[in-house]
Amino acid sequence: MSIRLGLRFVVLAACALAWIGFPPDTFAQQQQHGLAANVVRPVHPILIRNQHGPLLRVIIDVAPGQAARLESMEFSLDGTDDLNDIEAVQLFGTGNQETFSPATPIGEVAAPVRTFTLPVDRPLSEGRNVFWLSCRLNGTADLRHQVSASCNSIATSLGDIVPQEDVANAKQRIGVALRRHNDDGVHTYRIPALTTSAKGTLLAVYDMRRRAGRDLQEDIDIGLSRSTDGGRTWESPRVIMDMGTYGGLPEEQNGCSDPGIIVDQQTGEIFCFALWMNGKPGKHQWVDDGSEPGFEIGKSAQFMMVRSTDDGLTWSPPENLTRKLKQESWWLLAPSPQSGICLSDGTLVMPVEGRTAREHLATFATIMVSRDHGNTWTVGKPAYSGGNECQAAQLGDGSIMLNIRNDHERFRAVAVTKDLGQTW
Repeated sequence: MSIRLGLRFVVLAACALAWIGFPPDTFAQQQQHGLAANVVRPVHPILIRNQHGPLLRVIIDVAPGQAARLESMEFSLDGTDDLNDIEAVQLFGTGNQETFSPATPIGEVAAPVRTFTLPVDRPLSEGRNVFWLSCRLNGTADLRHQVSASCNSIATSLGDIVPQEDVANAKQRIGVALRRHNDDGVHTYRIPALTTSAKGTLLAVYDMRRRAGRDLQEDIDIGLSRSTDGGRTWESPRVIMDMGTYGGLPEEQNGCSDPGIIVDQQTGEIFCFALWMNGKPGKHQWVDDGSEPGFEIGKSAQFMMVRSTDDGLTWSPPENLTRKLKQESWWLLAPSPQSGICLSDGTLVMPVEGRTAREHLATFATIMVSRDHGNTWTVGKPAYSGGNECQAAQLGDGSIMLNIRNDHERFRAVAVTKDLGQTW
């Protein structure tokens, strides 16, 4: 019986290898060499303005006690819509680490052609050897195009091997690195939200962390970028929320962060919310007494709003909604840094989050809604305790689903409401 089971296992394994695109004869050949290789494509887009755009991760596994040398790799860009979108390609080594890093380039930068071979000539270590094929896009690359790369074969001192490919992500889209480190003298851009205006204009809002990459409390303003051509070109950033030196305190003690944006598709008005901290240097709104119960500026972080009636060209002065929205006993109420949704009847739904106490898990996620085109807002009941940043989406039956970052564990939490956040 054990012999029959063992044979059955071998047969099933061979069938499985053939089914996933790894022919049994190739597998046997690689096992004989003591080598095996596989290729994985990232799911993220390749970005214009970035120096490096990871295309493929190639992992070569070397059996214990085996000595081998990598001689070259053959790649193909077949499937790429237009090779003119690509300026150059290059190979990098990351040791046994799967995360891309440009620290160790291998060979020279190469021009993109349909099929090309990159010489390597380096020893392979026992175990895992990780390589990345990366590209740099031309500034004129077409956002409607896609890039596709594959590794055809790998030449080693022990013979050629054909890597097993993950075909789940056959192509990568092209995008734009809209804001980068030190653009316009700003240290870090973070926490983006993207929406489309009633006129079809793309609106991106984000933290402009001027001095450092850290969160509040710091010198942070809310910035906006507009595109009227589907994201191909973008106007210079606008600062739409800046509390300056309020209360006689320096700008690094008047930071605004975590923007959330929503468009009223019936009136065209645009609302952007953010959290403002005054004072409390070195504190963080989500930790300890970085924000406190009550409404007082300087103690409790403030829930702020700006609005635009001209498609995002100009914005109103900041309006403080803290007393209108926050319960006095809560330690924090903040916009969830996402884009809200406008329902077919004109109801505006914006994700929000907060803290009910000082403890780490005393957090919650919910929504706030407006039925009068943003004149008044009502905060729903907490959808989930022990969660915070969230995104809302309308389901087919008209209910609202809230997808929530979970403070309890490394899995998302999901809550659904049929009455705009009164019950979940």
